[in-house]
Amino acid sequence: MTDFDAIDALLAGARQEVPLPPVDVRRALREGLNLSRAQVAQALGVSPSTVGGWETGRDPSGEVREKYAYFLEGAQAKLADRSEEKAAEEDVEPAPPEAETGESDEVEALAAPQPCVLCGTPAHHQVAGFPQHLDPADCGTTTQAAPVPEPEPEPEKEPAPTAKPVRVVPVGRRMQAAASQEPDLIASAVAGALAQHGGDLEAATAALVKKAIPDAMALLDETRKGGRYDVVAHPWIPDILRKQTARGADRIWEARPKWARTELPPGLHEVTALDINGAYLSALKTHLPIGQLEHSTGFDHDRRRAGVHLITPPVWDHEAELPNPIGNRDEPGPLWVTEPTLRLLLRLSGPKYGLCDPPEIHESFTSGATEGLLEKFRVALKEARDRAIAEDDDVTLEYVKAMYSKFVSTMGESNYNRELYRPDWMHLIRSQAFANLWMKALKAHEEGLTVVRAMGTDELHVIGDWRRVFPEGRGVSEVKVKDTYTVGEEPDPAAAGEDD
Repeated sequence: MTDFDAIDALLAGARQEVPLPPVDVRRALREGLNLSRAQVAQALGVSPSTVGGWETGRDPSGEVREKYAYFLEGAQAKLADRSEEKAAEEDVEPAPPEAETGESDEVEALAAPQPCVLCGTPAHHQVAGFPQHLDPADCGTTTQAAPVPEPEPEPEKEPAPTAKPVRVVPVGRRMQAAASQEPDLIASAVAGALAQHGGDLEAATAALVKKAIPDAMALLDETRKGGRYDVVAHPWIPDILRKQTARGADRIWEARPKWARTELPPGLHEVTALDINGAYLSALKTHLPIGQLEHSTGFDHDRRRAGVHLITPPVWDHEAELPNPIGNRDEPGPLWVTEPTLRLLLRLSGPKYGLCDPPEIHESFTSGATEGLLEKFRVALKEARDRAIAEDDDVTLEYVKAMYSKFVSTMGESNYNRELYRPDWMHLIRSQAFANLWMKALKAHEEGLTVVRAMGTDELHVIGDWRRVFPEGRGVSEVKVKDTYTVGEEPDPAAAGEDD
């Protein structure tokens, strides 16, 4: 090849750099489709911080620039198509449905439409500060049947029924229209198992416990009908929530208490070991992220969001009387904690308690959150549990216990439940149970009881008249006696006489 041939080849291969839209438009296109930086980064083979740089002033180059330009062009076209479809719809805004029972999020009308946090299309209302379609039929995450033109109304005929949304579950647990009367899936399953095994209680219980996980997922779907939010079942998960080894753990610290008082008051004391009923069942009521987690840095905590946080915990100076809220941790320095642990520390550092300094937040992975996401699911399990206790129905009681305990324990990296992959939810629910136990220990201490031990989710040992502090029973808001024992020594009368 001559020098001139090489120059010709160079010129032939030279291409004009693909133009990119302004930086503010790049971010708006991504957010308009409700995509996180991490999702875009994963598709382009770069880091989320690199995508953040492109949205704040830096430009990519080479092949990755062409890929990024292709994504932006496609995003622009998709949003344009959505806008045209919306403009072609009726101009009359449907009346918002009544708020879902059990959720207390504030609903406000928006002055101008904003992208829905679930589907990205324009929404006219916001729920708990987040743009959201109130009607599932308007949300792009729910596929609808093709609209059928309605004929001219005739006075003698009934109007044609409105087309109902068609349920499609490609990647998650989708909300559906609420039924007029919800079936009792738990009672039906118990009756079926007893009939199948000829009334053999032990065999029926074993069969029900064996299928507790799929039955819990079916109950979740049933209780989500008419819900305000989709349950995103398989979101992108940051590395901190992935197991470091096949048999190892991820990097999230759940703050499980394992504490015993080192010094007891003088004398002989009777200690009561209290069992906290339905700890995981109660912990289903916690702030859970709706969508996939997004990364952020800084010291501020947004109470409308939930997830996991890298913090430097405060010094705890009350170890002699109360357990450390972050549990037994020997290693100093920053650690990843869950939303319930962070909220507990912020609460204890506030003016009401003033027990510690606020934790220092370094970075977070969070999403818009609600405390009522699993509320109907929790209530259905609680009501079945209460009925079983009242009727001495041990079959239903064991079945319900297996449903909620296995639901929590298998939503992480588990082969037993592939319908729901939310290790973030698993950690949040478990640490909420730990936080609930810690607050019971604090209540006992404030009421004059001596806290002796706090273990796991459901074990609290105290000295004193605990019945004036905690109601006794088998309900989820009650406690029962697990054991009683004595500690300490009787005072020596001779030694007392010598002191006199």
